[in-house]
Amino acid sequence: MPGQEPVADPDLVARLRAAGCVFAEEEAELILSTARTPGEVAIMAERRISGQPLEHVLGWAEFCGLRLVVEPGVFVPRPRTAFLIGQAVALARALPGTPVVLDLCCGTGAMGAALAAGVERPVELHAADLDPAAVRCARRNLPGAHVHEGDLYEPLPAALRGRVDLLIASPPYVPSDSVGLLPPEARLYEPLTALDGGGDGLDVVRRVIAGAPGWLAPGGHLLVETSERQAAATALAAERAGLTARVTGSDDLDATAVIATAPHH
Repeated sequence: MPGQEPVADPDLVARLRAAGCVFAEEEAELILSTARTPGEVAIMAERRISGQPLEHVLGWAEFCGLRLVVEPGVFVPRPRTAFLIGQAVALARALPGTPVVLDLCCGTGAMGAALAAGVERPVELHAADLDPAAVRCARRNLPGAHVHEGDLYEPLPAALRGRVDLLIASPPYVPSDSVGLLPPEARLYEPLTALDGGGDGLDVVRRVIAGAPGWLAPGGHLLVETSERQAAATALAAERAGLTARVTGSDDLDATAVIATAPHH
């Protein structure tokens, strides 16, 4: 029919479906539209059929309407994180002047990029990650931002202390014993440091929270992604750090976040 999209290669669709790809038609179309030559189609198809995440195969992921660079071996941004970004955008829009934003455990920089796009006015954006490959991606996805490589707050400039209006973080929060239960795409192809949160899953989350008061501006907000099961312990850690915490979430996105606010003083 006129105006219809061309149907994806039936052979490619069949091969992807046989490999267990639930959305074989959509994946075939994405591979065909991303590859520049038939040879690239063949290579990308083989990589996907072998079990590599689609985003690593394509070299990009869509997140909050943005197309972001994702290199092999880097954590793939999750759709559920859009919930935290929505909360952060609402808070940022209510701020006067230029919001100062810190994306900690930034991975590809997806959260920082989506927040900056959602605010629709200039932001001073800083991002940090321990993984050199993630930092490389973040520098491509966050032109004009300050992207730092190192462990949590350690690589940040001292001049940022006490100035951060919004600190967004999606640290690893999978308990060590549960990492083996993750889908193979995550378990085999994403960095363990982006997944494994230690015994109860909150080792890195607690470190993020403990360090936050030193970097937040008066009345600044920390938004941490967590799971529903871990939300109470995450909020308690924030309260113990001197922040006021509330738990919020979305059933539709299966998303939970703790929003913790520094005192106005």
